[in-house]
Amino acid sequence: MTAETRPVDHVIAQARAFLGDRISTNNAIREQHSRGEDTTTPVLPDAVAFAETTEEVSQLLALCHRHGVPVTAFGAGTSLEGHVTPVRAGITLDLSRMTAILDVSQEDMDCLVEPGVTRHQLNDHLRDQGLFFPVDPGSHCTLGGMVATRASGTNAVRYGTIRENVMGLEVVLADGRVINTGSRTRKAANGYDLTRLIIGSEGTLGIVTKIRLRLYGIPEATSAAVVQFRDLKGCVESVIAVMQLGIPVARIELLDTAQMTACIAYSKLEGMEPLPTLFLEFHGTEAGVKEQAESVQAITTEMGGLGFAWAADQETRNKLWTARHNAYWAAIASRPNSRGITTDVCVPISRLAEALLGAQEDVDASGLACCTVGHVGDGNFHTVILVDQDDPAAIEQAWALDRKIVARGLSLGGTCSGEHGVGIGKAEFLETEHGPEALAVMRSIKATLDPKGILNPGKIFRN
Repeated sequence: MTAETRPVDHVIAQARAFLGDRISTNNAIREQHSRGEDTTTPVLPDAVAFAETTEEVSQLLALCHRHGVPVTAFGAGTSLEGHVTPVRAGITLDLSRMTAILDVSQEDMDCLVEPGVTRHQLNDHLRDQGLFFPVDPGSHCTLGGMVATRASGTNAVRYGTIRENVMGLEVVLADGRVINTGSRTRKAANGYDLTRLIIGSEGTLGIVTKIRLRLYGIPEATSAAVVQFRDLKGCVESVIAVMQLGIPVARIELLDTAQMTACIAYSKLEGMEPLPTLFLEFHGTEAGVKEQAESVQAITTEMGGLGFAWAADQETRNKLWTARHNAYWAAIASRPNSRGITTDVCVPISRLAEALLGAQEDVDASGLACCTVGHVGDGNFHTVILVDQDDPAAIEQAWALDRKIVARGLSLGGTCSGEHGVGIGKAEFLETEHGPEALAVMRSIKATLDPKGILNPGKIFRN
């Protein structure tokens, strides 16, 4: 078959009728869409389509379905597991122009948004209405991408993940059909839960074009604190004690010595030492916040905490959480010409010490440069393994360390991915975690909803 008669060329030509110059074969644009923030090998899509309406998404998918052309959805490109790498080329469908906040209900505390809206944009829009959306992965990701990867973040310990905060979706299926899932009610018992099926499916079952989200009232009082420890053991055991006592912290984040060293340099955290550290935040009434913080202070002091530094004013809190959100970039900056391979292990809270301290032993034995940071209130942590991006042997050594950390997590009743999703990077762990029969059921769902396999092929499943 000649290049002129390729199915993808037919799709591009026919898509111009309704997209015009919003379907591009420009090399620079294709390169921007060749991968996310990961170490997978970039792959150029044949074209990039910038959709602005559900109707355009539906038309494009129907066209690609008819010709058997792969489609890879793209939001902000911040994924860490190869989700947006178009491994079989075809069309990359960029949804970043679908940025409308369609409806906000103060009375029902929910909103309807398009997938290109970021959590920052949404919270800026909500602030004057006394509401906020709490799911906070820390990057400038889109809400569509958060739904696709079942994202989580620093606030999940109190408010849950994206899974608990999506009420319904509008989804375009592989053949162009549009369905609506869920409802605006707080509970429902009527048929299969298609909303939860689509959440975390990473663009392999359908393309999300509208999202109904649960919102929360901005807390009366907010306070943050930092406590440092001489060793990682006391730091982790403090977290376990806090969670087992049921203290309703809003955020509890752990940074190890290497990560704190990187953050102090990158974010100019004056007055802090390169030691294992907890960043905490408390939400509620003035009295409730004070009680929570005093309880946590007592626990951390007993576990060897070196003081309890308060951060009540907004400027100090913002600096603290900006540093936490920039932890990945701080780690990368600490080692020039490096890329990060990031683990995403999550374990039951009672096994957190074994998982984290065991991972630290693995890191020490490997000799690789690593930084560890975690949403530890959920039992979730990330070890960022820093390797020279031009050294294939070092990259393979890093993947070997990743496999070792994941294997320990699975042996402790955990999962290979607490929030980043599977994509390409975690696909090899799925059968170990779920077993072949469960994987066969997942494949059958994929085959039913996407019989031609055009939606984000090469993701989640190996081979």
